[in-house]
Amino acid sequence: MADTVKVATRDSYGKALVELGAVNDKLIVLDADLAAATKTGGFKKAYPDRFFDTGIAESNMMCIAGGLSTMGYTVFASTFAMFAAGRAFEQVRNTIGYPHLNVKIGATHAGISVGEDGASHQCCEDIALMRTIPGMTIINPADDTEARQAVFAAAQTDGPVYMRFGRLAVPVIFGSDYKFEIGKGVKLTEGTDVTIIATGLMVGEALTAAELLKAEGISASVINMATIKPIDRDIIIEAAKTTGAIVTAEEHNIIGGLGGAVAEVVCETVPVPVVRLGVEDTFGRSGPATELLHLFGLDAANIVAKAKAAIAMKK
Repeated sequence: MADTVKVATRDSYGKALVELGAVNDKLIVLDADLAAATKTGGFKKAYPDRFFDTGIAESNMMCIAGGLSTMGYTVFASTFAMFAAGRAFEQVRNTIGYPHLNVKIGATHAGISVGEDGASHQCCEDIALMRTIPGMTIINPADDTEARQAVFAAAQTDGPVYMRFGRLAVPVIFGSDYKFEIGKGVKLTEGTDVTIIATGLMVGEALTAAELLKAEGISASVINMATIKPIDRDIIIEAAKTTGAIVTAEEHNIIGGLGGAVAEVVCETVPVPVVRLGVEDTFGRSGPATELLHLFGLDAANIVAKAKAAIAMKK
């Protein structure tokens, strides 16, 4: 996929907001003094009367977002994932989640791929935190196409939505004919030996892993799981029945993220081996994003190894 066009999903987020603002005059965007980084600056330029910089006060921003939503506005509140899910958790839970308000959280700079900003900013716990909030929808798009569509889908969804975007430019996987739907996983390849369920930037790595496995005579099915909550139980159950072994791949702690969500479904329905690939319950470190992904095993080669391990565990 070296020659594929690459786009950071945070850029996709910013462009989608501008497009959405043109057709939704009830759209308001808030940002916590990071408009250049979160890419909400484009919306600020296009619709200055509907953009508000709340300053470095993320918790307060979430309360403001909640209040504005009660006046009939669709509100997008944007900051880094570490601050949106971590620093402002209580406000997201009590002010937005509890009353089920129509606030969309645009969390950028998620995961290890934040790179040189280091462990303090590399949020690998946000999906786990947001999964615990009742009624919270969680979307982790794989590429530019999916990210743009996810913003529009979030705006049309009633209630709180947490959207996870990355700093690192990633391959554009889907074409213009792709249709994103909240709560639906998408099977990208057919296989009979093992299923790889991936989310976010790991979807591209999963597709590469499937090709590497194919070269070794191993047939792998790849599923893109952009919506972590509500998760597509049907496609997971089908995968468990069809291949009898599952690998999950995510740029997130293996505790509480996609792997945990998939394992819960499998354990309750069709018990088969589930091997989780992600950050191994540790903090990140500073360094170039691509090098960190390899250092933490978030790559196609490690997916291949996990797939073989899952197949070996079959009864």
